[in-house]
Amino acid sequence: MNPFIAFLATLFSIQSNPKEKMNIESIYDITINSINGQHINLSDFRGKYLLFVNVASKCGFTPQYKELQELHENYKDKLQIIGIPCNQFGNQEPGNSNEIVSFCEVNYGVTFLISEKIDVKGKNQHPLYSWLTQKINNGKTDSSVKWNFQKYLVDTNGQLIDYYLSVTSPLNSKITKHLK
Repeated sequence: MNPFIAFLATLFSIQSNPKEKMNIESIYDITINSINGQHINLSDFRGKYLLFVNVASKCGFTPQYKELQELHENYKDKLQIIGIPCNQFGNQEPGNSNEIVSFCEVNYGVTFLISEKIDVKGKNQHPLYSWLTQKINNGKTDSSVKWNFQKYLVDTNGQLIDYYLSVTSPLNSKITKHLK
């Protein structure tokens, strides 16, 4: 399928996973692994902002890796960026873990945290994205992930601040105003 057609189809699709209240107290109770298989303990980041970004190496928005790295370097004392590889949008992240790590390091000098490849929507949606996209869990708003490089910002207390569509630069003041 043409990637633009796939983008439009995704943009207008309805999230297919049911909304159920998760049996957790906060986002800090959710588990996810790094791209190297190491457990990421989100509670280690209490007191920092968290920016979750579903990433892909073959997307028109892939150059945002550079801006994400710049954001990481400028705010690493206040912000933890977690790039989350996902292959659900136009099959634009087909690589395995080693290929993804190599691509990020070689092409963009990425040093921020990259997670395992997951589903961010649909019946196999990772619990992290169930929390990020469902008001019943995050207490703020419902959303659906429309495309690669959609961003979710969580405050220093583990509360969802907002989400930003792919066209929003990681360096946009909508995001950085919270970090100053």
